[in-house]
Parts: sequence; structure tokens; C-alpha cells
Amino acid sequence: MRHVSQFPRKVVEFPHMEITMPDGIILSARVWMPEDAAEHPVPAILEHLPYRKRDGTIVRDQFTHPWMAGHGYCCIRVDMRGTGDSDGLMEDDYTAPELQDACDVIAWASAQKWCNGNVGMMGISWGGFNGLQVAALQPPALKAVISICSTVDRYGDDIHFKGGSLLLKNFSWCVTMLAYSSRPPDPLLVGDKWMDMWRERLENMPFQITPWLEHQHRDAYWQHGSVCEDYSAIKAAVLSIGGWHDGYRNTVSHLVENLEAPVKGIVGPWNHKYPHYAGPKPAIGFLQEAKRWWDKWLKDEETGVEDDPAYRAWLMDSVAPKRWHDERPGRWIANNTWPDPNIHKIELHFSAEQSLIAESANIDLEIASPQDCGIESGEFFPFAFGDELPGDQQVDDKGSLCFDGDFLLEAADIVGAPVFSAQIASDKTCGQIIARLCDMRPDGSVALITAGIFNLTHHTGHGTPSPLVPGKPVEISFSLDQIAYRIPAGHRLRLSLSNAWFPMIWPSPEITRLTIGKGNITVPVRPFVTDGEWEFEAPEGATPWQMETLRPAKYQRDTFNNDNGETITEISSDFGEYRDSDHGLLSGSWTHEIMAVKPENPLSARHHLQYEKTGGRPGQIYRTFVDATFTSDADYFYPKSKLTAWLNGEVIFERDYQDKIKRNLV
Repeated sequence: MRHVSQFPRKVVEFPHMEITMPDGIILSARVWMPEDAAEHPVPAILEHLPYRKRDGTIVRDQFTHPWMAGHGYCCIRVDMRGTGDSDGLMEDDYTAPELQDACDVIAWASAQKWCNGNVGMMGISWGGFNGLQVAALQPPALKAVISICSTVDRYGDDIHFKGGSLLLKNFSWCVTMLAYSSRPPDPLLVGDKWMDMWRERLENMPFQITPWLEHQHRDAYWQHGSVCEDYSAIKAAVLSIGGWHDGYRNTVSHLVENLEAPVKGIVGPWNHKYPHYAGPKPAIGFLQEAKRWWDKWLKDEETGVEDDPAYRAWLMDSVAPKRWHDERPGRWIANNTWPDPNIHKIELHFSAEQSLIAESANIDLEIASPQDCGIESGEFFPFAFGDELPGDQQVDDKGSLCFDGDFLLEAADIVGAPVFSAQIASDKTCGQIIARLCDMRPDGSVALITAGIFNLTHHTGHGTPSPLVPGKPVEISFSLDQIAYRIPAGHRLRLSLSNAWFPMIWPSPEITRLTIGKGNITVPVRPFVTDGEWEFEAPEGATPWQMETLRPAKYQRDTFNNDNGETITEISSDFGEYRDSDHGLLSGSWTHEIMAVKPENPLSARHHLQYEKTGGRPGQIYRTFVDATFTSDADYFYPKSKLTAWLNGEVIFERDYQDKIKRNLV
């Protein structure tokens, strides 16, 4: 990234601008704007998050917001109520009060003398979610949104119940939020009330796993905030951005296909990061691209964005699988319309000889995967630029039913979402099916192209699942995740089917044996291109965060078997500890995670996660620590956690959380 310190307009920063909500709650905002904005008003861009502007998102904020402010915008980075330096309490994700606060901030910003009356909303992950959700509420001043690594479906395409199956990320994320939200505000900003604010937070801290598990099917709880319920509600112009190595890779396609408002989509090879510094490379000039978007929709300048291709994607070349790639070779493709009518569907059927063939065939093949099938699945959304990507699929293929295609005589560009369809019977009333489309490479390795998950009890719908009748086939069809991948000549396609995928998803309550009667995989193939069809500018950003490193970051992931017969995935993520060179605030964190299961026993699965946060100032040094476990039996889930907080080495708060939640066809 090229770092820029001089901009067309001189930037002034306000580290703690107070915005009063109608109910009296004061939200804290870090604001950057041109020094002369009061005389020459500019549009405002809101980022509304619970991740702490002072010491949480500071790295990306420093790259991003001063750069945009220097090009004629007011950037408003708000701590949501109950987080960071803002008053109040946070109860859950994407609540009505959270979204209303964002609407109220938008109304407040549009009325300021330094604003031209137009507002945009931008964010990644949580901020990408609520940007879409707020747009659906249609606050009058909101004219445009940039949503990155987000979802349109809170139930089926978030960290909760993918395909109706329970993701382990569901538990780890609730622990993460408990740790994030347990920290105090900065006394330097909020003054003497900081301790009262902290105690109120600690005493009211929710353990969000409970409502998430109380709604195991797609009901009104998940429909709230799922913009796919009514795409037409979004009137603001939307730029949607995602990454092939992120868990939220389907949203770009959904939005470009379904929005009636102006919309464009970009998908790169990236992990769960902003695309001007994401990996694997190539990163892009995201800020320049965002400026084109804002200039058009917030300043009414002609930038040509409305004429850009509907859907631009990085078409990845085949590479040998490994846990991290610094770079993914490939090229940018540009689809002027999406869905692209030039993409044709190739239907490959399953044969009794475990081949992929052109004609439909009746088969009678069984799947009975060990419970540790899935150890090479990788992370749902990689964060750490570490060993988080899918590994060689040969390991998991040993516990899967595999169908192999012929050697390709010419390369094929797979662009879109493959669709799996089959007749499946279970020997129990439950069952899960995982479909992995893979690249069998001449070097003997097997690389994951894309995958999909389906809870078989949801054959009657995610909102109305029903137990299976043992031995009775059901018709199943579901999409694998979107992808853009070139499989070269001389390679082979493989479809790998399993009924376990741990530690990506939680096991079924019983060992199941599935029988495939007949089935196929439909693969979307785009006409071959020799050269790239688009180019982005090189990434730029403002001067990086100035800080002193007290403890460097490091990441380690191991998979092994212990003496108890468990297959264990152990992850240690130390995010380091730092001192801000400007205002002196300390901040540090680490996590330790164990996910274990016995290959022959689904009820042996356990998930243990520890999360520590540290920080503060001399004489006001805090530490919070979460120690949490998740287990189940055939009938219930058992989430448990303990939160402890220290101030200057003395315990000031302890709370135990424990629940017992009935399993309901999950």
C-alpha cells in the first residue's frame, strides 16, 4: 500500500465528538473532515460499529478515514451504544435500537453546517450488515452504501446456521463479543464517569449464544435484519464487495442480482479485511474506488461508476493447497450483467463407479464419515494472515464418498454457484450432507474450489424442518458457495460428499449412514478468457497508525490426536499488545481455542475458548478474561462461560453464564 500524507484538503480530527440520541444516550464519534468544511460543506460517511474506535478498528481507520476526509468528505466513526466510549447498553446484534441510532446519527449529520445534506454508510462485516439494514429503513439523507464482507440472510449465510447446520463459529463469535464488549471506555475521553459506565456494562453483559440457540430455525428473529426478505426496500445505491477466502462470499451476487437500486459488485481473492490491505494479494485501490462511488451518489459528479460492469471478480488460478497464500494468481473478469447469460451450466451425474458422467444414473452408495472429517476445512472467515485457509482435501476425502470426473482436455472457468441435487436417505431421523467441489491436481494434491452444507431435516424448509423417516429418500437441492476458479487442462473435478465436517459444523446428535440414490452437480462455466478484463488502481492509504509494539502478534494452528482418542484442532492467536504513540492508550489481546471430537462419537464434540483483553493507562490498567465451553448431548446444547474483570490487578467483577437449550433438529 502506498501511504499518502498530503491531500487536496487539509484534514482536522475530532477524537470524541458527542452525538446525543433522542432518548438522551450520548454516542461517541471519532470524526475526520476538511478544515474548511463549515465554509465548503461536504457529504458525511458513517461507520457504525461495536468494535471500539479508540483501540479496536484503529489500524484500518487510520488507513481509511483521513484519506477520504482529505478528498472532501466528513468521516464519522461511531461507537455503538454500550460499546467503546459511548453511553448505554448493547443487547444483541442488529437490534431495532441499534439501527434507529444509525438513522438518528444520519439525520444529525445531514443537518450540520459542515454537511451538504447527503450521507453515505460504509462498513465491513458488522458495519456491512447494518449499512444494508439501515438502507432498508430508508432514512431520507442516506443516498449510498458501501457494504463489505456482509450478508443479506442472517440465518442461512451468517455465522449461525449455514444450510440449517450449526456452525462452530456461532459459539466462538458470541465469546468474542463478550470479550470485546467487556472493556471500559477511555477515561481520557469520558472523564470520571468511566468506572460507572464500565460497571454498568459488566453487570448487564449478554451472553448472546442463548438467543441464537433459542432460534434454531429461520423464524422472525432471523428475518429481522435479513434484507433478502424485501430487496425492494433498499433505495440507496449499493457497492457490494467480498472475498473468495471469506465466509460471506455469496452476498455480492445476491445483491447485484436482486436490488432494484443502483448496484455494483466486486469480489477479490481476499480474507475478512478491507480490500486495500487484505490478503491474499492482489489488493486494490479500494479508497479510489470508494471515492468514485461517493463522488457520484453524494456529490452528483460524473465518475462513470454507473457504467461499470455489474459484477467484477478475481478469477483464481489453480494453486497447490496450503494454509496460507500471500498471493493468488489470476485475473479480473468483468460481467456486464449478472447473472451473466454467457455462463452455461454443465450437469455432471454420479455413477455407481464413483465417476462424474454426462447421463443420469441410479446408484446405491453410502456415506458414513468419521466425526473428524473436516479437519482441512479452514476457518470460516480468516482474520490473521496465518494458517487459516483450507488444506489438502485428500485428508478429508478419506472419510468421504468421492466422484471423480475425467481429465480435462481444456481449461474451464467456473464462475458462480454450483448446485448439488440428490436423492438421499438416512438411517436415522437426522443427518447432514456436505458437498465439496475440488480440483484434483497433477501433483497429487486436492484443492478445495467451493463447498456447501445442508441439514437434511430442512428438506421441508429452513423455517419448517421435519424429522427424516429412516430409509425413506428425500429430494435435496442446494447451492454451494459462489466462486470464480480456473481449473486447467489435465486436472480433474472431484465432488466429495461427507456427513460430518468438523470443526466447521457441529455434529449430528447421532451417527448416521446416508444412502445416495441418484444425484448430480451443476457447474457454471464461463467462456474462457486469455487476458484480464478489468484493472483497478494500486492501493493507497493514509499514514499508518503510530504505535509502540510491546508484544508482537503471532498465530499458530495445530491438528493432532490425543491419548483419549480425540482429534483436536488447537488455535493460538496472539494479537499482540501496543501503546498508542499519540494518546498513550494500551491495548492487547489473545485467544486460545480447542475444538475436539472422537471420530466414532458425535456427542464427544467440545469447543473450548479463552479470550483475554488488556489495556488502559497507568493507574487504570484493566484486564478481562472469558473462559467458555460448548458441549452437547443428544437432546441439549450446553453453553457455559465465565467473565472476570480486573482493575490494577484486583478482581472487580465475576460472572458465570450457563444454559441448557433443547436441540431442535440440529
